[in-house]
Amino acid sequence: MTIKKEPIHAGEFLLSEGAGNISRETINVAAGPALMSGQVLGLVTASGEFAPYDPAADDGTQTAVAILFAPLGESDIVRRGRAVVRLAEVSEVHLTGLDPEAETDLANHFLIVR
Repeated sequence: MTIKKEPIHAGEFLLSEGAGNISRETINVAAGPALMSGQVLGLVTASGEFAPYDPAADDGTQTAVAILFAPLGESDIVRRGRAVVRLAEVSEVHLTGLDPEAETDLANHFLIVR
């Protein structure tokens, strides 16, 4: 018997968010591998594009600033996506790339990890 695992759905990490669309923004995500909903993101200083949070980087992505709302496929070009960037409570177990420093960074944007 084959067991299938259902992936995380768009926004499944959200526990609560601000009224209307105040918590989300349309963003440009740097070219690269496929990303899952709930991926913690940093902002590449030179390009203004979002990319996966990387605490060892020195290009801006070492600071967590947002969480990817819906999955994105692998791409050789910049992708459009949606991210939760402010005023939300999120589930820790549904986030990818979270560490204690990222949790502190996100709190500075009023993204509270529960």
